[in-house]
Amino acid sequence: MTAPLIDPFARAITYLRLSVTDRCDFRCVYCMSENMTFLPKKDLLTLEELDRLCTSFIGLGVRKLRITGGEPLVRRDIMSFFNAMSRHLQSGALDELTLTTNGSQLHRFAAELYQAGVRRINISIDTLDANKFAKITRWGKLQNVLRGIDAALAAGLKVKLNTVALKDFNENELFDLTAFCASRDMDLTFIEVMPMGDLGAEDRVGQYWALNDLQTQLAQRFTLTELPDRTGGPARYIRLEETGQRIGLITPLTHNFCESCNRVRITCTGEIYTCLGQEGSADLRGPLRASEGNLILEQAIRAAIGSKPKGHDFDYSRGDEGGKMSRHMSHTGG
Repeated sequence: MTAPLIDPFARAITYLRLSVTDRCDFRCVYCMSENMTFLPKKDLLTLEELDRLCTSFIGLGVRKLRITGGEPLVRRDIMSFFNAMSRHLQSGALDELTLTTNGSQLHRFAAELYQAGVRRINISIDTLDANKFAKITRWGKLQNVLRGIDAALAAGLKVKLNTVALKDFNENELFDLTAFCASRDMDLTFIEVMPMGDLGAEDRVGQYWALNDLQTQLAQRFTLTELPDRTGGPARYIRLEETGQRIGLITPLTHNFCESCNRVRITCTGEIYTCLGQEGSADLRGPLRASEGNLILEQAIRAAIGSKPKGHDFDYSRGDEGGKMSRHMSHTGG
């Protein structure tokens, strides 16, 4: 039996987040610069290489695979990759195949994703106001995302909205977003903005809205119950008793979740990042292409997991972007 992937802090690695492209059809102000320089397409792993890489990780004990970007659904022929990955669901080697998307292309792919075995997706959306949506995404149209949400629900997908909590931007939409999700039986997760990449003139510290304040506001209107639920990611969950809905809170700044980290991230060029909030990475593209066998690749994977750090150093408490990463969030897919 193949030995599982265990990091230096005795955490089993069972969750892989794979970026299939650095490109996106939005330019969200907390994620990337408006004038991004993207990688040459020749630098990206092919879909066949992505398949082989994921298959190796699944053979080493990964049970959950999340596909990210950029925006994963802008990758050409991406459904052939999802269809290929479905064999691991059918064999029982993989528990879940899912993705995080901005929703812009979901009206095209929702039914096919369900057919490929995807049952649950995350959609990133930070406002229900069309003008504010256009402002924060720079290029996005809210109506396309709402059409994607409807298509996903119609296809039978369980939808969770991910909302980055942004001070002086969506604070006044807290209860509108909550009601929108309750009316559609969708979960909702709020995320603290993280110091990832150069945003140009944008003031990230000024964007930061601590989720303990958000939770206090929810408690003024709802009865909150802490839940033990875990979905393999960093969120902790509460239930709003009056609506019965589940709210997730991802709090890297106010409540560090690193002690239970079970995940690694791989970029579309084959870099493995064992921590979102550290610069260290290792190359898997070279070992992947060095041999058609799995031994060299497996050795490289185990070496990377062996250097996984204890956690990140994100910190806004001194009024600056403490622990800031040089790479943008889109580089590693969140």
